[in-house]
Amino acid sequence: MLMPRVMPCLLLKDGSLVKTIKFKDPGYIGDPINAIRIYNEKEVDELIFLDITATIENKRPPFKVLSEIASECFMPVAYGGGIRHLEDIQEIFSLGIEKVVINTYAAEKPDFVRQAADKFGTQSIVASIDVRKKLLGRYEVYTQGGRKGTGLDPVAYAIQMQQQGAGEIMLTAIDRDGTQEGYDIELLRKVTAAVDVPVIACGGAGKVADFCLAVKEGGASACAAGSMVVYYGRNRAVLINFPTRAELEAVLEGTY
Repeated sequence: MLMPRVMPCLLLKDGSLVKTIKFKDPGYIGDPINAIRIYNEKEVDELIFLDITATIENKRPPFKVLSEIASECFMPVAYGGGIRHLEDIQEIFSLGIEKVVINTYAAEKPDFVRQAADKFGTQSIVASIDVRKKLLGRYEVYTQGGRKGTGLDPVAYAIQMQQQGAGEIMLTAIDRDGTQEGYDIELLRKVTAAVDVPVIACGGAGKVADFCLAVKEGGASACAAGSMVVYYGRNRAVLINFPTRAELEAVLEGTY
């Protein structure tokens, strides 16, 4: 078996890279193309780009930026943000992007996921599920960049997304985003136990050992990291970085 994938999850805002904490206060990181060139050298498995304002501002995906990203990347790329039309997915794929990540519109119109999967194949459709932990430990799915509660249970919703044809689920713990305090293993375990498709753990990665916990204890098939791969040190100095293959193999050995 292949080693579980570990990938940077990079946030776009007005064409620039930013990083949030608990989905708030986006801080400027730099130019996405410069980051891509560094990740190319470090031979990362995959890149995820999410435009954090496209849906909120009712904008279409930033096709010009995506074209530049696709032309620079040596690895597979997934993109999410502002996706509401099959024609937009078609254009994204025509630029060389391999997967689309659908979040808000999937909750508003679940059948759109089915339409996209039928047209483009389940392997290219990722259902993104953002989750907050509520009082008494209850979890709730949020959309609109973490602004709108849906009342949906993440486990039931993940099952629905699988049934609609999503080939992968990206599960983000909003309360862990940018904190580097580790993934929400309880949330991961609940969702991965309920679905058969791969689940990408997101939100909270702070050290290489967190990937092992997400896979071995949470059941994740892959791990995404944000702050950990764009910041360095306690003062969060901007430094695009990524663990070496040897470091990843050392902690993930025995998980595959």
